[in-house]
Amino acid sequence: MTEVFTPEDLEAARVLFAHEVTFMMGAVNIDGLPPSDLPEVAFAGRSNVGKSTLINAVAGRLHLARASNEPGRTREVNFFLADEKLRLVDLPGYGFARAGRKDVRKFQNLGRDYLRGRPNLKRAYLLIDARHGLKDVDKEALDAFDLAAVSYQIVLTKADKLKPAEVAEVTARTLAAIAKRPAAFPRVLATSSETGAGIPDLRAEIVAACAV
Repeated sequence: MTEVFTPEDLEAARVLFAHEVTFMMGAVNIDGLPPSDLPEVAFAGRSNVGKSTLINAVAGRLHLARASNEPGRTREVNFFLADEKLRLVDLPGYGFARAGRKDVRKFQNLGRDYLRGRPNLKRAYLLIDARHGLKDVDKEALDAFDLAAVSYQIVLTKADKLKPAEVAEVTARTLAAIAKRPAAFPRVLATSSETGAGIPDLRAEIVAACAV
């Protein structure tokens, strides 16, 4: 079922994120997570797919989440508090990092532990570079989401780098690839942090998922 948001939905979501959004904390182990007293949505994806930049765009802040050109920079589970109502969670990237294999495994396992053991996690957003589509390493992430029974939604990033017809094609191809996956939300969002395309809908998705 495809969810279509009304102008009122989009405006309510815009207003929520126009309120205070702040960095709360970074956790380096599962015991260091904050209490599960607020709804959370998590952002996952390959290293350098644009997670931090997308979080900044959703929050309407330039420097809330620390974006870097160095893949694998996020090595903690980072929490951002939005209007005292919900949390955005930035998970460590996968697929590449400038770190030793042991360290890479440590912070990527932290992300998996978060997904498996967070009762207040309402949805995960798996970010996919629109220019490249789903890769094998992304399919491993899809398997992990399905295994953990975590509701997840695909968000295409950097859609401004493609022509509209190309965006439509990669969106359709991605929808077809997840059609039979049990935990996949049946809507793919194409976004651009540069132009703001798709960001209002993503905000509304987050607000709807968290029921705030």
